[in-house]
Amino acid sequence: MGRHTKLLNEFSRSKSQAEFLNKMQKSRKAVEANANGTSGYRIKEGINAGKVLKHLKKSPENI
Repeated sequence: MGRHTKLLNEFSRSKSQAEFLNKMQKSRKAVEANANGTSGYRIKEGINAGKVLKHLKKSPENI
């Protein structure tokens, strides 16, 4: 009987942990990429405010 209890406890623990991780993933706020005509993320606050990160460019050879 003990082996079943252990399996059920492990399953329950992993299920609750998966639900917790899912809630954490959904509660994250997405960054506003490609806003204001940029092809990246513009920093809004701090010393580097106004800079664009991850500026995406396509070269004509790859099109």
